[in-house]
Amino acid sequence: MDSVWKVYAKKANFKAIGEQYGIDPVVARIIRNRGIKEPEQMEMYLNGNRGDLHDGFLMKDMEKGIRLLAEKIAKKARIRIIGDYDVDGVSSIYILTKGLQTLGADADYVVPHRVADGYGINEHLIQAAYDAGVDTIITCDNGIAAVEQIAFAKSLGMTVVVTDHHDIRFEEQDGVKTFIIPAADAVINPKQADCPYPFKGLCGAAVAYKLMQCLYTYLNSRQALPDEFLEMAAVATVGDVMDLQGENRILVKEGLKLLNHTRIPGLRSLMELNGIGEGGLSAYHIGFVLGPCLNASGRLDSADYSVKLLMTDKKSEADRLAGDLKAFNDERKNLTVKQTEEAVSQVETSGLKQDNVLVVYLQNCHESIAGIIAGRLREQYYKPVLVLTNAEEGLKGSGRSIEGYNMFEKLLEVSDLMTKFGGHPMAAGVSLPKENLEEFRRRLNENAGLTEETLTPVEWIDVPMPVSYITEELISQFERLEPFGKGNEKPLFADRNLSISRIALIGKNKNVLKMNLTDAGGYCVEAVWFHAEENALDVWRCGDNVLVLYYPSVNEYNGKRTIQIVIKEMRKSG
Repeated sequence: MDSVWKVYAKKANFKAIGEQYGIDPVVARIIRNRGIKEPEQMEMYLNGNRGDLHDGFLMKDMEKGIRLLAEKIAKKARIRIIGDYDVDGVSSIYILTKGLQTLGADADYVVPHRVADGYGINEHLIQAAYDAGVDTIITCDNGIAAVEQIAFAKSLGMTVVVTDHHDIRFEEQDGVKTFIIPAADAVINPKQADCPYPFKGLCGAAVAYKLMQCLYTYLNSRQALPDEFLEMAAVATVGDVMDLQGENRILVKEGLKLLNHTRIPGLRSLMELNGIGEGGLSAYHIGFVLGPCLNASGRLDSADYSVKLLMTDKKSEADRLAGDLKAFNDERKNLTVKQTEEAVSQVETSGLKQDNVLVVYLQNCHESIAGIIAGRLREQYYKPVLVLTNAEEGLKGSGRSIEGYNMFEKLLEVSDLMTKFGGHPMAAGVSLPKENLEEFRRRLNENAGLTEETLTPVEWIDVPMPVSYITEELISQFERLEPFGKGNEKPLFADRNLSISRIALIGKNKNVLKMNLTDAGGYCVEAVWFHAEENALDVWRCGDNVLVLYYPSVNEYNGKRTIQIVIKEMRKSG
């Protein structure tokens, strides 16, 4: 779908900011475009470190939860952690289990099975814990919506501590929202309306990390908080696609420094297997290589593989489990391609294409990849998408949204049609009876509130920067903006009136367009455009005048370094 190109129009004295912080005015402008305005924000963005992280004790119920856990550790009461089967849940389980065990707690964990148990804590898992003599349950990356389940645990006399980061369900009457909070002994979630913690965007593993920080401090532990906990909080932050802003950006930036020399054998094995050398790990590798592998076992089998990978101290076991996870991920990729093709065919050959909210039912799809397929459809059609498939009790699926459509709140409006749901403004998980499918689709579309403007993707240009301005020094300064990801996107530049002076299709699959682009003053720059169409040379020819969206980089080949631009979009100009 054609996007609209817009240029950020945020104002500031970029020359003065550049002089103050020793950066190019272009870099100063990019930082301002990311919403950074005040001097303290600028300082934190450029130079923030672990010392700038907020005190976990500011979270509502943190002190209450810490006191409870300290008592349980002292009494040797049995503690069970119940997490989730994705990368955030797995990371949270690792942090809490390793942390509690190191402090002498009698602690174990359970990872819900995606098919047998469904998302998060349930009565079956609670009853099993009770029957095993467990005194205390800690939830991580789940629990905030488990009102009935936690009430059941309390009826058995169990202690429950909820740690979560998901949005909190509410009922609205006459414009007044009443939030529904489970009756746990402590509920630690920064998104609670009355929680004074200053940053609301943490993932589940980051909340678990804060809990361990506070517990180690409260117990005056002689053992330092392991760096590995920060590493896994960083992995989960990127893997769960949290905004890389404020505290999250520091967690990831500091975590990446440690991850590049990690002492977690399982992560080392997984990195080696995927060809990531020591010192070469970036946020990209977490999001598109390690994260999908850690997610894959929970999608196709049990996430216990991933937890065991992180927990093991044995190289041989780490290598074996890393191999299992990579195999799961390869299988997941194949299933995703097949089912995405099926989903696109269904949209294209039915009336669904006219809907503003796509609700796609894939009868034979593995429920674990529904969210990935929803994401692929969202990219292709730029609409909110929910992909549903058969489950033991009706239909189950996942949704992915677009800017301007709060999927969580829109699902609240049709909550009477579902048996279970939860999530964020941009993503959600749902369960509903099969007979409610058409009504579910109809009502979501009737109440969508989407306009043509909302349904048109926007590419935001940081700076309309001539290619002749690019230098290696400027490119090196862009490293200070990393890590890139959601909420701190890689900068995007634009130039016009460029002419194609050389063009060829290269690469094993002939899907990379390599060009020389020349500006009006005769300056020439190399350009590459990945994922080009097979007929690209029929569309683009030498002599064409073009305008481009791009990111600059340095290409090193046979010891020679040259500046090149990586093109994101290109259009012909008159």
